Amino acid sequence: MVSKTDNIPASVPNCNTVDLARDSETANSKESSKIALKDPCARGHNGDTAVMNGDGGHDQAEDADSKQDGSADAESGEDSNEQEVIVIQDTGFTVKIQAPGTEPFDLQVSPQEMVQEIHQVLMDREDTCHRTCFSLQLDGNVLDNFAELKSIEGLQEGSLLKVVEEPYTVREARIHVRHIRDLLKSLDPSDAYNGVDCNSLSFLSVFTDGDLGDTGKRKKKGNELEQIDCTPPEHILPGSKERPLVPLQPQNKDWKPMQCLKVLTMSGWNPPPGNRKMHGDLMYLYIVTVEDRHVSITASTRGFYLNQSTTYTFNPKPANHSFLSHSLVELLSQISPAFKKNFTALQKKRVQRHPFERIATPFQVFSWTAPQIDHAMDCVRAEDAYTSRLGYEEHIPGQTRDWNEELQTTRELSRKNLPERLLRERAIFKVHSDFAAAATRGAMAVIDGNVMAINPGEETRMQMFIWNNIFFSLGFDVRDHYRELGGDAAAHAAPTNDLNGVRAYSAVDVEGLYTLGTVVVDYRGYRVTAQSIIPGILEREQEQSVIYGSIDFGKTVVSHPKYLELLEKTSRPLKVQHHAVLNENDAPVDLCSSVECKGIIGNDGRHYILDLLRTFPPDLNFLPVEGEELAPESQKLGFPRQHRHRLACLRQELIEAFVEHRYLLFMKMAALQLMQQKANKDNKTAALQDTSAADVQSESKTQAPKASEKVPETTAASPTSSESTLTPEEPVELNATTAPDNSSPEAPARQNAEIPTSNTNGTHEPSTVERQNGECDSPLEGKEADENIPGLAQAKELAKSLAAEDGSGIDPKSREVVLNACKAVGSISNTSFDIRFNSDIFSPGVRFPDDSTEDIQKQKQLLKDAAAFLVSCQIPSFVKDCLDHSSLPMDGATLTEAIHQHGINVRYLGTVLEFVDNMPAKAQLEHIYRIGISELITRCAKHIFKTYLQGVELSALSAAVSHFLNCFLSSFPDAVAHLPADELVSRRKSRKRRNRVPGGGDNTAWASLTPSELWKNIASEAQNYYHFNLQCESVDQTVEKYGLQKTTLLREISIKTGIQILIKEYSFDSRHKPAFTEEDILNIFPIVKHVNPKASDAFHFFQSGQAKVQQGFLKEGCELINEALNLFNNVYGAMHVEICACLRLLARLNYIMGDHPEALSNQQKAVLMSERALGIEHPNTIQEYMHLALYCFANGQLSTALKLLYRARYLMLVVCGEDHPEMALLDSNIGLVLHGVMEYDLSLRFLENALAIHSKYHGPRSLKVALSHHLVARVYESKAEFRSALQHEKEGYTIYKNQVGEAHEKTKESSEYLKYLTQQAVALQRTMNEIYKNGSNASIMPLKFTAPNMASVLEQLNIINGIIFIPLRCFCTVGAVVAQRLRLWVTDQKVGGSSAALPRCHCWALDPICSRGAVSWLTLHSDPLAGICEKKKEFHCIYANV
Repeated sequence: MVSKTDNIPASVPNCNTVDLARDSETANSKESSKIALKDPCARGHNGDTAVMNGDGGHDQAEDADSKQDGSADAESGEDSNEQEVIVIQDTGFTVKIQAPGTEPFDLQVSPQEMVQEIHQVLMDREDTCHRTCFSLQLDGNVLDNFAELKSIEGLQEGSLLKVVEEPYTVREARIHVRHIRDLLKSLDPSDAYNGVDCNSLSFLSVFTDGDLGDTGKRKKKGNELEQIDCTPPEHILPGSKERPLVPLQPQNKDWKPMQCLKVLTMSGWNPPPGNRKMHGDLMYLYIVTVEDRHVSITASTRGFYLNQSTTYTFNPKPANHSFLSHSLVELLSQISPAFKKNFTALQKKRVQRHPFERIATPFQVFSWTAPQIDHAMDCVRAEDAYTSRLGYEEHIPGQTRDWNEELQTTRELSRKNLPERLLRERAIFKVHSDFAAAATRGAMAVIDGNVMAINPGEETRMQMFIWNNIFFSLGFDVRDHYRELGGDAAAHAAPTNDLNGVRAYSAVDVEGLYTLGTVVVDYRGYRVTAQSIIPGILEREQEQSVIYGSIDFGKTVVSHPKYLELLEKTSRPLKVQHHAVLNENDAPVDLCSSVECKGIIGNDGRHYILDLLRTFPPDLNFLPVEGEELAPESQKLGFPRQHRHRLACLRQELIEAFVEHRYLLFMKMAALQLMQQKANKDNKTAALQDTSAADVQSESKTQAPKASEKVPETTAASPTSSESTLTPEEPVELNATTAPDNSSPEAPARQNAEIPTSNTNGTHEPSTVERQNGECDSPLEGKEADENIPGLAQAKELAKSLAAEDGSGIDPKSREVVLNACKAVGSISNTSFDIRFNSDIFSPGVRFPDDSTEDIQKQKQLLKDAAAFLVSCQIPSFVKDCLDHSSLPMDGATLTEAIHQHGINVRYLGTVLEFVDNMPAKAQLEHIYRIGISELITRCAKHIFKTYLQGVELSALSAAVSHFLNCFLSSFPDAVAHLPADELVSRRKSRKRRNRVPGGGDNTAWASLTPSELWKNIASEAQNYYHFNLQCESVDQTVEKYGLQKTTLLREISIKTGIQILIKEYSFDSRHKPAFTEEDILNIFPIVKHVNPKASDAFHFFQSGQAKVQQGFLKEGCELINEALNLFNNVYGAMHVEICACLRLLARLNYIMGDHPEALSNQQKAVLMSERALGIEHPNTIQEYMHLALYCFANGQLSTALKLLYRARYLMLVVCGEDHPEMALLDSNIGLVLHGVMEYDLSLRFLENALAIHSKYHGPRSLKVALSHHLVARVYESKAEFRSALQHEKEGYTIYKNQVGEAHEKTKESSEYLKYLTQQAVALQRTMNEIYKNGSNASIMPLKFTAPNMASVLEQLNIINGIIFIPLRCFCTVGAVVAQRLRLWVTDQKVGGSSAALPRCHCWALDPICSRGAVSWLTLHSDPLAGICEKKKEFHCIYANV
């Protein structure tokens, strides 16, 4: 499954096969520079390849998207990873632009830009925006729109380009009118609310009063204190139970209507008659000005003029006093003074808005709430509706787009060097986003009944449709195709499985193998699959077309050598085993995919594969098979369980993790056997042999290594990072159910060169890269593993030499070692580690040749092991991540994303919740349990809602949706549906045939649903689907029992089903009237799933930049990340979630290097982009708001910082409520800022709430709690309440003393502060005594009240946000000091325990020898996995979140 529009968080991918070293230049560059760097991301992966992703990307998303080509550039695998990467950029230059009626102005351009891009700039500029039909001329020569500037002869620095008005055509006139309409509506948010044209909402400017960049320069620090109103709204204060909805979309004063015209529409006299065409008339417009003047306008080839037509009489002659204007705006400015005044003001406001508030997003984002918007007359919208926009694609001349040809041609583009790859990726991305938009429009038209079926005689659920060269089918089991697999349930699951397959094969990107453009749309209860059409497929029968695979689930099977050759290239990266099956004649047929995968050669000669629903192996935990027993780990948890269909597959992330886990096992076993051989040679005692042999045997039987064996830890130069499951070294208790595996020291190890990057909520976002060799680059390379497992280095050498040679030069004993290890871990090869899966095992109807019985048994065992690995390793690993807060989901989408990253399917949600419920540390996982329950309930409700909606006719849709929401969320016990009265009986029968919607009868059965029935259904759905016992009979009981919020449930169900509701305060708890009426349901949107193409080269630069930063080269890292930003912009355009992650990282680096204004500017862009591309209340947006608040504070914009923090807190309250670990960080920030502006009482409310949350989720003895106590003590000190201050500081001191010892610097600091507070308290008491004793004659000593200074507040803010600055003059002189400071800081950051007890990590070590001269600042960031390496006494740190 993927989230809506694959939101994804943009996971940071890893180096793929494309080698940066070969690239000579980058496109679209703005300045000349030459960067030479040792590539830390080159293919050898021996460098420091630690990765960090800001606070992580989102998303987003499916890791398959970032998997790269496993075969494409294999020959470059030998390249040295020490190659230089030279990036050469062309210099930009300035040209002068002369437009009619304006002064010439300068424009900075880049040689790679096209002339068309200058056109776009001119159409956006305030003084030239009203022109659309013009050419640019240099010395009288017209420039070609599609020419690159560098190819134009004579164009140089200072050249003058003239804007020359051109004659109109009908097309140009339409474009002009559309553009003027867009300018008039540029501040109107209705397109964003209606979810059209990739518009979406942003509210940042409401809180920053415009662009932060300017205000940052204007305001002086400190002058602001007097005018700050710090009081937050009541509902934001800690402890408030109110969750109002209206503040979600605050009023933006810019959106107040500024009317320029009352009406602008096409005239009823269109099109012009023949005689007028010959006078140059193109079309007629009808306009009503603000002054109420009704005019008719002719658009002619020469421009626009008033004619003499009225509503009822046609007179095309020019009106009196009329004059010709080339632009409609110029004409309207002449006839309407109000238009002239308001249009000018509107354009001023438009250009003042941040560009990111105006740019279209790549995929449509829908808002689940909207205000009531007045419906205004709009000619363009009307025209779009009439024409269905079919074929109205401005930039494509001629007919409708041939989507398949476009999708495949872009894949065929050359990719030899960087400019070519950029061009290819940009084309692929653009076509994909256009295709997704067109497919979504088409799917909605199909369900709304606006498209004629290609088989109209069939029953509605069996109908298929073609619209705009896209094929649409419904998610029903037609012709009993899926009868044996689960009927309609299987037909509903198949499209998403197929999409996951398409995503995986597209990511591997093998030349010559083609997949179909695929989009899955859920709309109004129906699932629609939209696919591009293989040329010629509609002219042939399927039996004739399919030359590879099976059309009947394995009864008849065919194969084809070319397909085998192409699919063989994908088998290694996708872990698919080459295998034989029997056809109808009992003859073996070779396949390199599942049997359902069909190969069809189109009329265009391309080799297409489709029906990729079984790309990944079956999940035996949900596939009971007679006579087959699962592993004990699975059985203990009640598996196998009956599932709704037999298409349950394992996720690609799980396959990767499982293979990596087995590889560790393989290396360990080889090492143990080599040690045994060595012992034999040295004539050691037999006892050692026995133990080793026993060890080896036990290894092969268990799923994970036993606790007694020390598995190598990952450290600095490790190309693989393995997330550990709950290890014995970490004091985490587990319940009995995980006993067999809770000791596994290495759980899902990732692919080579992988470091878990932290996403928006701190969840690990592993990006995966396919191995170039089947033997898997050792995930242990560069570790200190050699010291932990004797013989491991030898084992690695052996594995390498076996992989490199034919094996002839290796002694038989060593070969036997590898053979035994291969057998034990289930490798398909006997000479090297190579695990692959056969997806056809357990498929009904598929038979295998007799000679492959042994192999089939091996494969069955492998599948059972993988299923057991999921429940015994991955689920505990996910829970451990949540427990140590490296994974911090805030809502259903981020929880789903987090479990997906561990390879856990959502159908395991019930199992995960039970696991959490049985943990001794359950209290520290309460937020996960609550979010999980909320997700489970809303998913069950979504399943019921899907079938509920299918029985509703269009006219009753809003009544049905509001009735469902009342039954789901309203406390009103007798929710009654309001049936649309006007068409209940009389005319319905006559309409029945015409108005059918797919699969649905138009009945009113939906109206009989009651709240108790719905909740009963939800409980039974939870039991049947998730195997979770939900003991709830009503919404109030559920909310009470699980501590949920109705607002959160409303948000979750609306986002999952596409409902848009009116933004107002709903009285959910009223027992006298239902919460929703049909007027409250504004719209229902589609939920869209599609492939998300990636920008691979940009990722390389991003990674290289990260690696540089981690080595301490901040400036070089910054340059590389700027370059990555350039490349991202090149591929994705200006707006994309991955660009958001890039900007966040840049802002962080700017802040660290002391450039606060630049940090503010970049973070502002990141916030805007997150709001626009992910949603205004997405958890990632909340995080971005927090970062921006910090930079605002650092820039002296205190009131803005507070507003942003209050906004973040409000959003978090709506999304997940107050009881969440992240809320402690947010409240600490708010409390500190309030302390800084001397609002002590308010500050205490937030800081004490933060203290309570920290105590709950980190334990009362945690160092975070100690820091919280200190912050509270500081505020009490400022209030001169020394007794309370002392109390809190004592608590902090006790924690420090117990956790890090009395000698620790933190403990000493706390002790000093305690002494100071005691002195102050004594002085105050003396003074008070003096006053009591002597009254007004008392001689009072002046008391020291320390008002906080901004620098100390900022220092504390940096500490709690995980940023520390360590001034370093030179490594050699201050190595010891640094290590001490780092230890101190780590203890400050980490929960419980001294630094020595912390896990080791990957990154650079501080070496006592100074290797590269002076460094001014070294900066570390946010909750690092850090610790002292006991062997070498080095310090390791990781930027988890820079």
